[in-house]
Amino acid sequence: MRRILVALVLCTAVLVASSILAADTPLRDIDGVLHGHIERMSGVNWSVLFFLMTDCPIANRYAPEIQRICAEYGSKGARCFLVYADASETPAGVRKHVKEFGYKLPAVLDKDHALVRKTGATVSSEAVVLSNTGELKYRGRIDNFHADLGTPRQRVTEHDLRDALDALAAGRAVSNPRTQAIGCFIPE
Repeated sequence: MRRILVALVLCTAVLVASSILAADTPLRDIDGVLHGHIERMSGVNWSVLFFLMTDCPIANRYAPEIQRICAEYGSKGARCFLVYADASETPAGVRKHVKEFGYKLPAVLDKDHALVRKTGATVSSEAVVLSNTGELKYRGRIDNFHADLGTPRQRVTEHDLRDALDALAAGRAVSNPRTQAIGCFIPE
């Protein structure tokens, strides 16, 4: 009887551990490299996910700023990922886009929208910052260049993502953890 009880406890432990690991959301790039899971990222303080679509002009305009942000905040503990959220996109199309815009960041193809669902992202050009345990710290626009769809400003006056990363790097809470991103809607 005792052996049966021990066996049941071990089986239950294995099932619980399996379900916990199955709930994790992997960050696997288009080359198949696993960079970790958003719920347990080692070696970084935050994961910064940029939701993109290859044919979104608003998101494409942000390519230089995305690269500047990632270069600047990498040394402060941030790890950046490009998340391509169009289910009809192919790895070849993503590779072409990455090359065309000179990205040097891991590109993740989120065909099943696991990252979209997990983070709540809705538009291409939206940025999400997660702690190394997957806690949502910021979701929204990169900056306020776009006042509305088709309405760019003369110059940026608010740097929402940078402000959020600066607060986190200083050990403070993000004062405005949710902003409205302007961009191309992620297709369902």
